[in-house]
Amino acid sequence: MESKETSAAQLWNRYVSYWPWFVFLLLLAVGGACLYMRYAIPKYESTARLLIKDEKKGVEDSKGLESLNLISTKKILENEIEVLSSRTLVKEVVNDLQLYAPVFEERKINSWLESNTAWLTKKGVAPGGLPAYTTSPIIVKLKSPDSLREVKKVPFVYDRAQQKVVLGTEGYALNEWVETPYGTLQFVRNPRLEDSTYSPNGQFYFSLQQPKKAIADIQNRLVIASASKLSSILNLTIRDEVPERGEDILNSLLTAYNVAMLKDKNTLASNTLKFVEDRLNHVSRDLSGIEKKIESYKSSEQAVDVSEQGKLFLENVSANDQKLSEIDMKLAALDQVEHYVKAKDDNSSIAPSTLGVTDPVLSSLLDKLYEKELEYEKKKSTTGEGNPLLTSVADQINRIKPGILENIQNQRRNLQASKTNLASTNNSYTSVLQTIPKKERDLIEISRQQNTMQSIYAFLLQKKEETALSYAANVSDSRVVDHASTTVAPVSPKMPIVFAIAIVVAMAFFVIWVTLKELFTRKIMYRQDIERLTSHPVIAEISKSKEKNPIVIGSNNRTFVAEQFRKLRVALNYLGINTTHKKVLVTSGISGEGKSFIATNLALSMALTGKKVVLLEMDLHSPAISENVGIDREVGMSSYLLGTREPEEIIKRTELNDNLFFIPAGPLSGNPTELLMSNKLPELLNYLEAIFDYIIIDSAPVAPVTDAYIISPLCDATLYVIRHRHTPKVLVEQIDKNSKVNILKNMAIVFNGIRPRGFGKHHYGYGYGYGDGYVYKENRSKKKSFKPI
Repeated sequence: MESKETSAAQLWNRYVSYWPWFVFLLLLAVGGACLYMRYAIPKYESTARLLIKDEKKGVEDSKGLESLNLISTKKILENEIEVLSSRTLVKEVVNDLQLYAPVFEERKINSWLESNTAWLTKKGVAPGGLPAYTTSPIIVKLKSPDSLREVKKVPFVYDRAQQKVVLGTEGYALNEWVETPYGTLQFVRNPRLEDSTYSPNGQFYFSLQQPKKAIADIQNRLVIASASKLSSILNLTIRDEVPERGEDILNSLLTAYNVAMLKDKNTLASNTLKFVEDRLNHVSRDLSGIEKKIESYKSSEQAVDVSEQGKLFLENVSANDQKLSEIDMKLAALDQVEHYVKAKDDNSSIAPSTLGVTDPVLSSLLDKLYEKELEYEKKKSTTGEGNPLLTSVADQINRIKPGILENIQNQRRNLQASKTNLASTNNSYTSVLQTIPKKERDLIEISRQQNTMQSIYAFLLQKKEETALSYAANVSDSRVVDHASTTVAPVSPKMPIVFAIAIVVAMAFFVIWVTLKELFTRKIMYRQDIERLTSHPVIAEISKSKEKNPIVIGSNNRTFVAEQFRKLRVALNYLGINTTHKKVLVTSGISGEGKSFIATNLALSMALTGKKVVLLEMDLHSPAISENVGIDREVGMSSYLLGTREPEEIIKRTELNDNLFFIPAGPLSGNPTELLMSNKLPELLNYLEAIFDYIIIDSAPVAPVTDAYIISPLCDATLYVIRHRHTPKVLVEQIDKNSKVNILKNMAIVFNGIRPRGFGKHHYGYGYGYGDGYVYKENRSKKKSFKPI
């Protein structure tokens, strides 16, 4: 929780110091918002509602209407949304309302806005004129809108008395197609303009733009959405500068949609009716051909009624077969009689049956023969064989037999002839009966084609009537629930939103500017930068002093910077500095980072505690402390290292504090680094360690020279000074790498010269930016306080 608060404080501190810039940007943004509100054309929102018969969401007509609307197609809501916003329908709206030739009314505006017409128009501001959709006296029509030449501004004057439109010096009559420099145009009186609202002094002009641009503009502004998930009602919404134009666009779009739907259905009905009639004619011709084919087949094949004809043939064949059986029976009877007559001797035998013999002569002769034979048998049994009576009877029998045999032959010939005739008749009947299945099969095939054609013909007749009925009673699959209506108050621009956007934009620009300003600097800006680039701890932060005097520590000095040095003095315990380990080296990366300032004030701060402190000016290249403490450096460290002076001769008391002593650098030498490498330096430090409680050493920067690396092993701790907005980040990155080769003993970092970011002055007093996210504020009554910012 504490870390989050610290991060918030750091974030706040990063930007709060630049508050005047934020105020400037805010005022600039608010001014821009006011300018926008002054010249922006308000937009109104027009809305219409359309009911779609969606097959998924169940909007059905009554049964009677449904029975009439036979060619109705089911609608899918998503498809109808795409159809409503299609280029085809929107193009009809553009051409119907002449939106490719908008008319504007001039208005006064300054030169800057006039020069930025294109940009402002893109942003919704009309710098050159106001839409004159309802105030223009005329409407401009083009004969060929698709081939027009774009023109941005064509001023015109309407002569009401002569009913003419003047372009330049040329006048054109109304309601006539005229040739102009801008194409073939027609000027028509605006029906939306009331005579009472016409201003003859108004300055009007029209522009010509490609219909594609007008179509794209409407498509971008048109919003079509379902009223709800379970509803098949569509809400059509569009925003426009002119409420009447927005309503006209929506109403015209709905009209074009319904006309297109009815046109599609009428086209479908017309094509269906034409197709059905063509098919009826074709099927009628085919049906007539099949009927003629059946007639011709029955005539050529004598197949009037194949089933009845076959039945009759079967009956005749059966009758002939019966007659043939009777003839065969008669022939068999004649054969028996003939055999009886021929085989008869004097012996008695049984007479054959004459069943089937219908000839009366043969029957009479047989009866006589039977009588004579009976008589012969009777007399034979009573008389002898030579008896003349028996011989007379035998002669009579012999005379009867030839007549019987002749009669039998005659009858046999007649019966054979009849049998031959009947057999021939049966054969003809049989051949006819064999052809009957084929005829019947052929007739069945032809009849099947006839039945099929008759069914198709009847179906087409029914569909013809249904299509004609539907064509006559065609209804739309959609219904306008609400015609277009417009909001009373404009929906854009809204003042609260515009000013809120202006504030957000100002804040965004401010944050981006401050962030980029500090991001692209290669100097150390924050304590986080140090902690990110090196692993050595930051034990103190020293703000930039407002005083010109580099000595900020005093017995009665309670300034914020003085308090920071006191905190540094306490923080030395962290490095183990005490009366036993008392040597502290102060160095930096490059010159100008304030190491001498830190060393001087740290030594003075420690002397104020009653401890004896000695400050060594060991930057033999560019010493700066001597001048600050007011001590000359004619005799000093270089004198001792060269062996010309003893330690007690170079130690000098300062006027800053009785406990603070100072050893100046002495005369500059040509080889200061070699002097520091002599054995006299450790001897001096041992000598001083025995006399003083603390030893503070100011050394040269480590980047240009190696003095600090020579002195550091002899000390107990090293303070590495990094200055805000001065020390390069790349130098801090090298600290850890250099420590692997050249060690600065027990090193810690002092973040020096922290300055307030931005303007740095608050209404409470003066603010000093803290690297850890705090600012110390000192007001003019000298009351001190520490507050998080």
